[in-house]
Amino acid sequence: MKTTKLLTVLLALFASVAITSCVEDDDYSVPNSLGSEENEALENILRDLNSENPQYTLISIADLKTLYQTYEDAQSGFDYDHFIQIPDNLVVKGYVTSSDATGNFYKEFYMQDAPENPTAAMGVLLNQVDSYNQFNVGREVYIRLKDMYVGYNSNEVISVGGKTDDDEVGQFTANQIPSRIFRSTTTETIVPLQLSLSEISETHVGMFVTATDVQFPENLDGSTFGDPSEDFDTQRTLESCEGFGYTNFLLESSSFSNFYNTPLPTDNGGVISAVVLKSYGGDNLVMLINDLNDVQFNNARCTPLDINDFNVVFDEAFDSQGSWEVTNTVGTRDWYNTGFSGENYMRASAYSSGNIDEMVSWLISPSIDFDAQSNEQLLLQIADAYSNGQPLKAYYSNDYTTGSNPDDSTWVEIGAAEIDALADNTGFFDNNYESTGLIDLSMITGNAVIAFVYDSNNATVSTTIDLSDVKILAQ
Repeated sequence: MKTTKLLTVLLALFASVAITSCVEDDDYSVPNSLGSEENEALENILRDLNSENPQYTLISIADLKTLYQTYEDAQSGFDYDHFIQIPDNLVVKGYVTSSDATGNFYKEFYMQDAPENPTAAMGVLLNQVDSYNQFNVGREVYIRLKDMYVGYNSNEVISVGGKTDDDEVGQFTANQIPSRIFRSTTTETIVPLQLSLSEISETHVGMFVTATDVQFPENLDGSTFGDPSEDFDTQRTLESCEGFGYTNFLLESSSFSNFYNTPLPTDNGGVISAVVLKSYGGDNLVMLINDLNDVQFNNARCTPLDINDFNVVFDEAFDSQGSWEVTNTVGTRDWYNTGFSGENYMRASAYSSGNIDEMVSWLISPSIDFDAQSNEQLLLQIADAYSNGQPLKAYYSNDYTTGSNPDDSTWVEIGAAEIDALADNTGFFDNNYESTGLIDLSMITGNAVIAFVYDSNNATVSTTIDLSDVKILAQ
């Protein structure tokens, strides 16, 4: 059992309100109706949540995950093979996002902390099939956690369960489920997060999301959701047209799903809604649909933009620093021009001899006339290495004067979403530059400068950034 005094101390940080427990009704045939015993248990829970002297603590999904990860950090460091047993009277609440009605999920469900705009989600492992009859999508669920376990499942998703399975969290047993997992009478409509494929990240694992303007590659024409040669799961590539290329993501289907042999809709594109998870072993992010209604491909297929349809009005490949200005407002480390294997770029990094230096360095373009054309779009090529956060931000200014202090001018941020969506490279440089896609500059008028700012965030971020190409396009 992996509990310590530290865990008890940490639990005190998340204390809120109390909760009691009762035995649940065994009739799961109608998900929107509760039996008398289950109804009584939920009424007792609600009364206790409003009591003045709570005996139990209601903890959010986010706080429960933080509790586990803080415990891990205090031990030997992060390890997927660790779990903890909860020694105190905690209850976590969530809303179900997955369904095993079609067989695409098995002996598990996922829940997020709100039916709309969730901030955290997690898995629930249980020795029960057809759990959709009880824990249907949108159902409000409370789980009593005392003596239960939290940690990573075989897909490296933080989950709760009733026992351990080797070095992983195991399922709630059939005997534990009625006294540990409580559904309320409330079933909310889960409003999916609207995300592009490039925006989906590990923070969305367990959540229900919708991606628009997606399609299956044409080379999958004639394929089915499942590969008949696979014994378990099949991964099919989804793609979306983002900028001048495709963004890819994996759709995973279980060999036990009732749509496994259904042909993929490759003639059209459209909208897909699914739960974000990880593949077995946690190697890749994947999407799992609840049923075929989650795939609405009724639109024409998309085609990436063609750069030949645009006029290039500004192009900087950084063969040298040229007329770009470098100035610092914090620290002495700054942008500098360098190259490798024939590729030149401007580089910035706050890393120095094992330490992170305070650094705010500005790379400022020459003045550009934005009235000479319309509908300008910015396209960047960026590589990073040793990533521990995103230090790069982009701005424009109409009142900056060369040689002055940037802090004395007015700056408007641009491209925040596109820059944040870039993949993190925690290893060495591989000279693999990633495009931001198009960043809208159409709001800029008159003469203006563009600035790229490396900010070490008070010496907490040291990611190395290479900026190899800056293009402004117009139509």
